[in-house]
Amino acid sequence: MKKLQQGFTLIELMIVIAILGILMAIAIPAYQDYTVRAKISEAMQMAAPAKLAVAETLSSSGTMPGDNASAGYSFPGATTYVSSVSITAGGVITAVVKNTGNSSADGQSLVLKPNRVGDGTSGQLTWSCDNAAGSTIPAKFLPSQCR
Repeated sequence: MKKLQQGFTLIELMIVIAILGILMAIAIPAYQDYTVRAKISEAMQMAAPAKLAVAETLSSSGTMPGDNASAGYSFPGATTYVSSVSITAGGVITAVVKNTGNSSADGQSLVLKPNRVGDGTSGQLTWSCDNAAGSTIPAKFLPSQCR
């Protein structure tokens, strides 16, 4: 009677470990970028009330607000990932992020720039938030609506 071989050879185990190493080398950096992007997306959520304040000011007065007070907006306070949200001239909203886990994103700004739709007298707005609008966060970490 022949004896059956049982188990794996050393070379088979080494191939499996090499394949796992390659997969992890790809997956770990992608996951780290994803977690930073998720933390930065909180800035979009914190900027939503400021966007509403800018739109309401434009609708009621016909002009863009120049600061938080003229828009009737006050920042409720820092969160884990957002240190401040402010409105500047022309209704531009700036949200400063923190604690993202990436030194190139910490302390950078997500800038939301309002653009009037139509003939310019309408109260409808679209918002741009990419690096061309003034955001200083690296492009790969910007929320999907900003890329």
